[in-house]
Amino acid sequence: MSTALHLAPARARAKYQDNPATREAPWVRALLLTLGLGFFAIFLLLPLVAVFTEALRKGWEVYFASLADEETLSAIKLTLTAAAIAVPFNLAFGLAASWLIAKHEFRGKQLLITLIDLPFSVSPVVAGLMYVLIFGAQGWLGPWLQEHDVKIIFAVPGIVLATVFVTFPFVARELIPLMQAQGKDEEEAATVLGASGWQTFRRVTLPNIKWGLLYGVILCNARAMGEFGAVSVVSGHVRGLTNTLPLQVEILYNEYQFAAAFAVASLLALLALVTLVIKQFIEWRASQSAKEE
Repeated sequence: MSTALHLAPARARAKYQDNPATREAPWVRALLLTLGLGFFAIFLLLPLVAVFTEALRKGWEVYFASLADEETLSAIKLTLTAAAIAVPFNLAFGLAASWLIAKHEFRGKQLLITLIDLPFSVSPVVAGLMYVLIFGAQGWLGPWLQEHDVKIIFAVPGIVLATVFVTFPFVARELIPLMQAQGKDEEEAATVLGASGWQTFRRVTLPNIKWGLLYGVILCNARAMGEFGAVSVVSGHVRGLTNTLPLQVEILYNEYQFAAAFAVASLLALLALVTLVIKQFIEWRASQSAKEE
């Protein structure tokens, strides 16, 4: 029995290699590999190297001085604040919406799925303009907000709202197909055995979706920190107050402070690299968990 199991992968590989549909000439494989690596080098690796090269062109002293600038520190703080608010909000919504869509049938289910996907189909700039139309000085709620001295547009609340909107689908979109694939047999069994709704969610559903949930949170956080379009519209570009990291990069670059601009941009590039590493770890850990089961 163990010998047969040991030989199974070898037989599968031999069958794959003997299949004319999957057998290519060596030069074709070499060409495809060269094209793939060339695309990666030109469009991904080269720009990344250029960012760090330009950031360090004038040395480490200038690099750290650029990051320690008061306006840059304010941009970092605002970026972290917006992400710290938007990610937990979308985490809670994503869990609730995914549970509802995957485990229950109700009227308007397809409409809810469509609304979740809305930020993917709407330009971030348009999203920012929508908030200006609603909360701006000449918007629907603008006069009332001014009367009560409440600032949303060109202030931190507007940036948070814009960030929440553009990151809205990430957690839900990771969890919905995962929960649908898992079905609801285990939850129904737990309910039959007397578990409450909260106990079922905490002890059955959550352990099954933990890696997909973490993956969605990582993507949501990366998008929240890197968002430019919607935040640019609602921020007002008030230096030291409403500029996030991407907006700070634009301002420094437009003022020909290239070393500082690329230094700040390198922080966003590092965020992308860390996100990729965490993404690979989560995928590996999820595959290991699947094998153990």
